[in-house]
Amino acid sequence: MKAFTTLHSVAAPMPDADIDTDIIFPGRFLVLTQKAGLGPYAFYEKRFDDQGRERPDFVLHRPRWRGAAILVAGANFGCGSSREQAPWALADLGLRCIIAPGFGDIFQSNCLNNGLLPIRLAAAEHARVMAAAQAGQALTVDLAASTITLADGGLIRFDIAERARQALLEGRDEIERIRQDAGPAIADFEAQQRQRQPWLYT
Repeated sequence: MKAFTTLHSVAAPMPDADIDTDIIFPGRFLVLTQKAGLGPYAFYEKRFDDQGRERPDFVLHRPRWRGAAILVAGANFGCGSSREQAPWALADLGLRCIIAPGFGDIFQSNCLNNGLLPIRLAAAEHARVMAAAQAGQALTVDLAASTITLADGGLIRFDIAERARQALLEGRDEIERIRQDAGPAIADFEAQQRQRQPWLYT
């Protein structure tokens, strides 16, 4: 997993509330199970018309926000099903950080496990960041300091669980975290099990 330290990028505004995982990654594409290459399917119905042509009014297709690595979303972003392809597709699209008043719980967990930083902000602070995004301004997200710096120099602090913060800073997913935290205990268990039940390893 790619480490997340500091990110400076224009932020794209997507203020609609309750954008669920079926909007982020439509169910008809769930047969695709590889992490790489899912970016073209992110927000597919919003991004493309029936002939597969780009919708020019979609925020990430507009020149000001094309290539944005930060998305400022509305409330309850990523609600709905638990499909992990949703954060996979967003990451493959080039996003590294999503800022919203709240997220679907499973979606938020899936983001953290795939190198995407989901930031929850209170209403007043979220409104400041949304206004900056709508103005086409760039933001700087510093995960080590847990801050967002606006183009005018304004500073917003955000909270994130320390274990999740360290995992992102170090680029470790859940499996890597378990190996680091419990590696010696796992190795000791396997050594003892090999002696007690050797037939399991033949």
